[in-house]
Amino acid sequence: MKLDQVKWGIIGCGAVTEVKSGPAFQKVENSELVAVMRRNGALAKDYAERHHVPKWYDDADALLNDPEVNAVYIATPPGSHKEYALKAAAAGKAVYVEKPMAVNFTECEEMIAACKTAGVPLYVAYYRRAQSRFLKVKELLDNNAIGDVRFVNTSQYRKVSNEVKSGKELPWRLQPALSGGGLFFDLASHTLDMLDFLLGPIKDVQGIASNQAGYYKAEDIVTGTYQFVSGVHGVGSWCFSAFENVDINEIIGSEGKITFSTFGDDPIVLITAQGQQEWSFKRPEHVQQPLITSIVAELTGKGGTSPSTGANGARTNWVLDALAKQ
Repeated sequence: MKLDQVKWGIIGCGAVTEVKSGPAFQKVENSELVAVMRRNGALAKDYAERHHVPKWYDDADALLNDPEVNAVYIATPPGSHKEYALKAAAAGKAVYVEKPMAVNFTECEEMIAACKTAGVPLYVAYYRRAQSRFLKVKELLDNNAIGDVRFVNTSQYRKVSNEVKSGKELPWRLQPALSGGGLFFDLASHTLDMLDFLLGPIKDVQGIASNQAGYYKAEDIVTGTYQFVSGVHGVGSWCFSAFENVDINEIIGSEGKITFSTFGDDPIVLITAQGQQEWSFKRPEHVQQPLITSIVAELTGKGGTSPSTGANGARTNWVLDALAKQ
């Protein structure tokens, strides 16, 4: 698929599109946001007016059938990703879908097959793959800064929010029909995808998932072990009812280790026998812009290739399922 200008339509112009992604479509060269859709027409109109988007819809099919739109960003909860991806593919539009890619691996496979049949590309919004911060970690690994990689250890835990404690209507992220699971699917997907990017695919997984705090039915703690195709081992713990917020990944090698967070802005730290080095990075104003830039470059044939595709997005869903749904 080769486009002269990528003209985007957004399905689901909610909170994630306000700053993280939406404005980037207007700022990237050879890219333009031409239409948005939200089931609440008044909110879609408001978004379009505030972001200077020429067209808005309250019906997804209307946006998908808009002849001007040639690429669709699906920013709804994962429960409807497959539905809209299949429709976008059938309409001949390039597909860019929020993460996690779908509620389970099987749906991911259906999305990949549909896009392949339609001859359209499929991208997933694992935007950290294109950010300088994580490219630095990859550079260190590629340059053997810690020697041979032995294992990776992830600890991510946080407090229960007051919103959840209040017992009011649960956010969609805690409703498995909409999200695939609990916060593990929403948050751990970023880390697991990043490990795929840094260390390659995971081939073997064992996990335990349960609900300890009882604030909702979805899992609130997941622990697991995994082995990468390369032979590297991994251990992960995710808990969403702990006493504090912690986010740390450690990649340990034969000659040193690298520590970094998935969601924080703390420095990347390299420790070897020669001492300690640190690198700090400013978070992009629109966190998805580097990835969107690579997608647009690929779609327009300007020499770029997206690092986040349906293939690696599906691999992350496979790991999520294996850890939490056994």
